[in-house]
Amino acid sequence: MVERAGADEQPVSLMAIRFDRPVSNAARFSRLLGAFSLVLALAVMIAHRFGGLATPYLVLLLIAAAGGALLAAMLAALGLRSLWMTGAEGGLAALAALIYAAFPLGLGAYATEHYLTLPDIYDVSTDPVSAPDWLSPPYSDQIWLKRNADVTPEDREKQLAAYPELTGRRYEGALDRVLEAVRKVAKMSGITITKSSGDTEPGRDPEDRPVKPPPASDDAVADAPDIVPVPTPRPYDDDVAKLIRGATGVTLQGTTRTLILGLRFDILIRLREEAETTFVDIRVASRYGQHDLGFSAEIAGDFLKALDAELLGIAGG
Repeated sequence: MVERAGADEQPVSLMAIRFDRPVSNAARFSRLLGAFSLVLALAVMIAHRFGGLATPYLVLLLIAAAGGALLAAMLAALGLRSLWMTGAEGGLAALAALIYAAFPLGLGAYATEHYLTLPDIYDVSTDPVSAPDWLSPPYSDQIWLKRNADVTPEDREKQLAAYPELTGRRYEGALDRVLEAVRKVAKMSGITITKSSGDTEPGRDPEDRPVKPPPASDDAVADAPDIVPVPTPRPYDDDVAKLIRGATGVTLQGTTRTLILGLRFDILIRLREEAETTFVDIRVASRYGQHDLGFSAEIAGDFLKALDAELLGIAGG
């Protein structure tokens, strides 16, 4: 306020008025919470991908990170509202919180969308009627995650409804050629083959078979002993003998991991030779949880597409 000075009075100086802006505590706290959520999400992903963190703990901590990021975004919205309504400080902090929370929120939104829209199955097969059996049934401690131990016909029906394009492949080629391509594609796809069964060697052509020795002469027969020991057939009944006697194809079992999260999946590839063609089926199962979020079908589809490209020109339905 300015007063007019009289004739004998000294002029009064102007008083500066200071305006104190309110501070949004919600915006400041949102930045800290958003940064914590981002660091937590990145830390557990690195620990799971390159360390020994189990997948159930990864899922639990990522849920916590997504929840913290969601709360940070809500507090940031309150901070921006205070900035708009009262001019409160905290706009930059709220903006930083939204940037920090974007990655955990995006990851959580992606998982939630797939969880709600895709069937709750963890095992898919290109042969849902007669899926290939595991050579060594995979087992893992589910900790807090729960899953059905057996794959039911209802699960296969869910798979057919969700992934109708997931079918086996028939190739007009010999088993050994297709097997070589399967092994090559598996290596390129990051699949580690841990077990195999079946006739993994191509059959010999008649021209390549050993030549029979010439018949013995009469002199050699005359010099032969009177008693010749007859070898008794050894009762081979182990797994190798059964495999040799009943081999009609090849089965490969392996494991793989997703690129970013490092989620583990078990894979079974079955090759059957039928006349002059080879039929390939694949089975993929998530190692943990009841819901694979669609990763199993994606892994199987990518493998079959790569195999089609490797055997271009001889693939059939």
